[in-house]
Amino acid sequence: MKKILVVVDSINIEDSSGSKANVALISNLVESGYDVLVYHYTLKNIQLSKINCFAIPEIKYSPLYFLSRLQRVFSRNSTVNIAPFLEQLFGFSFTFFNDTNSIVRALKKLKFQPDLVLTLSKGGSFRPHYALLKVPELHDKWLAYVHDPYPFHFFPRPYNWVESSYKSREAFFLKVSQKAKYSGWPSQLLLEWMGSYYPDFLKTGTIIPHQNAKYQVKNTIVPDYFDVSKFNLLHAGNLMEQRSPEGLIEGLKLFLKKHPEAKNEIQLLLIGPSSGYSKMLVNYQKDIEELYVQDGNISFEIVYHLQKHATVNIILEAKSEISPFLPAKFPHCIEANKTILSLAPYLSEVKRLLGHDYEFWSEVDDIPKIASIIDKLYHLWKQNPASLFLNRSDLEDYLSADYLKNTIDNLLKN
Repeated sequence: MKKILVVVDSINIEDSSGSKANVALISNLVESGYDVLVYHYTLKNIQLSKINCFAIPEIKYSPLYFLSRLQRVFSRNSTVNIAPFLEQLFGFSFTFFNDTNSIVRALKKLKFQPDLVLTLSKGGSFRPHYALLKVPELHDKWLAYVHDPYPFHFFPRPYNWVESSYKSREAFFLKVSQKAKYSGWPSQLLLEWMGSYYPDFLKTGTIIPHQNAKYQVKNTIVPDYFDVSKFNLLHAGNLMEQRSPEGLIEGLKLFLKKHPEAKNEIQLLLIGPSSGYSKMLVNYQKDIEELYVQDGNISFEIVYHLQKHATVNIILEAKSEISPFLPAKFPHCIEANKTILSLAPYLSEVKRLLGHDYEFWSEVDDIPKIASIIDKLYHLWKQNPASLFLNRSDLEDYLSADYLKNTIDNLLKN
């Protein structure tokens, strides 16, 4: 039995979509029959069912720990944000350095002899990757998994955030591309995108999509705002600044203008953080009774339950020339087996996987096309709700533990 060490930022599925994706990947590695040990830096004693997990302790007696806490106290009691200055000076924050040192110290005590070391991160931290650079004896077994472009200024427009320490972060990831024996990517487009900046990734890269893992969900009560008898269009997830729902809502308005008889049968639900669009959404809700907005973080179990009972699941992405991301919720939408309304650029990983002839796709701001798609979906639902089952066994297989096992086995053979 092959042994896999997973070094991961967090296994708390409630803290981010990235952690959900990480836990799903870990679960499917175990499902595939590997002997898996998880070293995680969640800073909570979280255990995963039937998986051997070790919570890496934070170093609390060091100059870096003291400096990180001093900076936090200063930030709380001052209107001056000194973080950009410090990161430009040192490359990363004191907290980042202390965190990565904590991971390194734990790895240096490791007695487990893995055949493969997999680093997983979330957001923009990549702390496990930075730590692995300091453990060269593991480099010939290292698979560096990269879930998003890094650093932030390598995101495609309209994401345009340039960090003060971007040069240090570029140098860090150049080392990752050179030292890791393998690199893993959730999408083909992301591998190609990052490979244009770091060519070594094109040599080491293998596609490991976000996984469709088996979840044990308790009997979740359907929220009052969700009427299962209606034609429900559900967007579950963070409406970031770059992901505007305006085209979607205007498409709904145009549909309702043409088909006012549908008003009592349709509902568009936007579930998840949306504070950046609060004013716009409040104004829309005044005119559109069929629009429901639930701002803030929603528990994973409720979201998972709603996705399985929605009529249509929406994956909304930014207006851009390309979207190389595979959203972490994509496997859940495939498992839900409901039609996906994809609002994305023509060059997007979601569109690539659904197929170039997939009919329920539109640019995010193409209001007439969005209205036309809603029209077609609504009338299909009226004729036969079962006609909106997705029925994509190819994608179910692509996101499965069996496909993952085949990918890892081939990697280790070579």
